[in-house]
Amino acid sequence: MFDPVTILCALACGVIARSIGLPALVGYLAAGFVLYELGASPGPIVDQLAELGVTLLLFSIGLKLQPRELLEKRVWGSTLAHMLLSIAFFTPLLVAATQLMPGIDMDFDDSLLIAFALSFSSTVFAIQVLQSRGEMSSRHATLAIGVLLLQDVAAVLYIAISTGKVPEPTALLLLLLIPARPLILRLLSLAGHDELFTLFGLSLAILGADVFELVGIKGDLGALLLGVMLAGSEQGKELAKNLLQFKDLFLVGFFVGIGLSGWPAEELVYVALLIGLLAPLKSPLYFWLMTRFGTPPRTALLSATALSNYSEFGLIVIAIASKQGMIDYQWSAALSLSIALSFLVSTGMNLQVHPLYMRHYNRLRRFKAAELHTQKLDCANTRVIVLGMGRIGSGAYDQISKDYGDTVLGVDDNDRKLKACRRRQQRVVAADASDPLFWTNVNFDEVEWVLVALTNHRENMLVGRLLREAGYEGPMTAVVRYDDESKDLERYDIASFNVYAEAGAGLATHARPRSAATT
Repeated sequence: MFDPVTILCALACGVIARSIGLPALVGYLAAGFVLYELGASPGPIVDQLAELGVTLLLFSIGLKLQPRELLEKRVWGSTLAHMLLSIAFFTPLLVAATQLMPGIDMDFDDSLLIAFALSFSSTVFAIQVLQSRGEMSSRHATLAIGVLLLQDVAAVLYIAISTGKVPEPTALLLLLLIPARPLILRLLSLAGHDELFTLFGLSLAILGADVFELVGIKGDLGALLLGVMLAGSEQGKELAKNLLQFKDLFLVGFFVGIGLSGWPAEELVYVALLIGLLAPLKSPLYFWLMTRFGTPPRTALLSATALSNYSEFGLIVIAIASKQGMIDYQWSAALSLSIALSFLVSTGMNLQVHPLYMRHYNRLRRFKAAELHTQKLDCANTRVIVLGMGRIGSGAYDQISKDYGDTVLGVDDNDRKLKACRRRQQRVVAADASDPLFWTNVNFDEVEWVLVALTNHRENMLVGRLLREAGYEGPMTAVVRYDDESKDLERYDIASFNVYAEAGAGLATHARPRSAATT
């Protein structure tokens, strides 16, 4: 009877959290505590949403896994070292808390498990921060997401092992899924691109998890493995995008359910607040480790700051452990307070990270690894710069080069795009256009025009503003998709090209019969 009110309260609290710059999940956690104070208890819908949310989360993680990227030393090395050092730091801290506060009932194994959960960083928070700054295609975003994915895999493996299940002999039949991959991808193609495709994906995740449970393997691990099996395919990429909103919707039930379980004991509240305030220490540790594994200081700083928080996945680990009787259920509520506080602190840090880099550039560059060689950017003899070498930017480059020849320069930070550009004999450099230091290599007196065709409007605005502040006064054009985006660009005297509006004119020109063109 209470479930509709639960969902409405979660919606209201989620909107409030988002309006002040925090992830919506902080609002969902708050909604659970509000409902608890009102005397509510989790109903069947909330429990079912929670289970579906975790399953889809793991399936989505599997779809995004790219072993080639995760096997880079700077990714797995930084992740593993940070997790081990975090556990080594938090375990004795939690043990000391039990000695100072006799009201906390916790042994060494409990402390080790909680420290393991605290070693994760939040995927939800990091992606929201990177998207808000228009940096999802940057190198530091790729590094941060690689670290997060490896942490998620570690959590899933723990969840699978902690159940103590022994796979049945029939589990060997699951190996047949490997040769069945082409058939599954073919069926996904036949499903089209609409609701049938999404329904197929939901069925794969949910029914696949049940199949793994039937043969004695944790269903969560099964969902992850099914996702990994489809990773790298075009259907897998599209499925990850389609299931994103469903996953987030179902996870509402999980986070609300944590709050509905009630407040932790007073002693645990103090410990939770202390842990939350220690979250910023993650950032310098990440930075130091990443630079030791060959990451440039700027990339390391921006990645480390996005990871300076605790994770919703750690909360999932503790919640599952409490259901299995491995740890006091109050730790789920306590850890949720630590996560919420870490998000508050991390939000402020991320707002200041770019100015921090500019102020302390000379100090930060000392952390550059000895084996790291900075590429010498050849930006001489450049009259036109194209920022963003995706399909739009690359097509514009080809057209502009007919008039400007080799004086056109393409700029991108994505290795895959750069490789494709070089195959087409395009003159490109690997650089982050949002890095102010990149523009010190450019002679603005030679540049006649800049075309901004980056991933999204926020990124276009960031780079356009940076160019104006760096002293470029020449003409600049940015790609937009909506009229309000054009108005934003006018503040920096940036002309706009509306892709949707101009697509019709381009189609008409391309499709116009030759006879009509000559009359």
